[in-house]
Amino acid sequence: MVLTLFLAIILFLTIMQAVIPYLLKKTIVFGVTIPEGHTDDKTLAVYKKTYSATIFFMGSIGLLIYVFWALSNHLQEEKIVFAGLILQFGILLISMALYLYFHIRTTKRKREHKWGDNLKRVRVADLTSRSNDEMLPSLMFALPIPITFGLIGYTAIQYGAMPDLIPTHWGPNGQPDAFTEKNRFSVIALLLILLVMQGMMLAINTFTKKSGVKLNASKRNSSRIQQLTFRKYTSWLLFLVSISMTVLLGFLQLTTIHGDLGGPFLMMAMPLGFLFVILLATAVYAFKVGQGGSRVQLEIDEEPIAGVTDPDDDAFWKAGVFYVNKNDPSIFVEKRFGVGWTMNFGNPMGYLIIFVPLLIISIISFLL
Repeated sequence: MVLTLFLAIILFLTIMQAVIPYLLKKTIVFGVTIPEGHTDDKTLAVYKKTYSATIFFMGSIGLLIYVFWALSNHLQEEKIVFAGLILQFGILLISMALYLYFHIRTTKRKREHKWGDNLKRVRVADLTSRSNDEMLPSLMFALPIPITFGLIGYTAIQYGAMPDLIPTHWGPNGQPDAFTEKNRFSVIALLLILLVMQGMMLAINTFTKKSGVKLNASKRNSSRIQQLTFRKYTSWLLFLVSISMTVLLGFLQLTTIHGDLGGPFLMMAMPLGFLFVILLATAVYAFKVGQGGSRVQLEIDEEPIAGVTDPDDDAFWKAGVFYVNKNDPSIFVEKRFGVGWTMNFGNPMGYLIIFVPLLIISIISFLL
């Protein structure tokens, strides 16, 4: 069971890392802005193919070795889990190293050929797009929070009937494998973590909704449709994660109170179901929408406006990954490599939204 679980995760990770260059806007290649008219450059196409083929090949070889090693030896679950985690980190490190290599090559090629130097740089501001934004309202993300408070109240009522040892960790089979002594804090620690994560999801959606809608200067109509679709599906994916997380952690809390709830099958099925839903939703989101809505199918075939291009923001992107711009009020911006959003490291509010909740979760976990 553990091996099957890690096989699914590693295969998903390999495929997603391999196809990333083809899920992005054509005007962004390995974190570098490419002006219209140069997006079909053959050398850039070779860079993408080389990156994808290398990641897929090395990930597949690693996966085969992992399976053969695990099946050829009678290993404990801990060793299978440890090796699986090492393989996942290995794939991520290789993909990051390849990305940095091709980021440098792409930057050099753009500079040597002076792409965009003869084009007029235009930043499009469209105030009407915000009124058509279909991102979920923040109230939707606040709905799971009362459920968590209700579980905290129910836990307080059932405190005397709870076991002397409270689970703090669950293994791949869904069964608890680490415990702490019962006290007023430990019985609600899991729910406190859930509250912090729900608050973080609420804040991310709220401030992502306030971020600017960036349109392509040479393809304004089509990019408007793609941007709005991207924002809508991002919001729905975030909401799905929040709801799924509430269901899973709420269920685990109830099993702590009522040990016979659901039985072994449900204990194993709930975490697996959560993982399946999140991986499937992420894959559908990535392949259907793409970065910035680049994979959204359009009914219009808009010809690019000649002689103009978007402002070159490469200077604000460190290695094409970390966005640092103190003059940009946006807290979250679109990723340049990957699908979704990243933080504006030049805006202090982002640290409060992301790192403070993570710090609180770490403190709660440490105190258990």
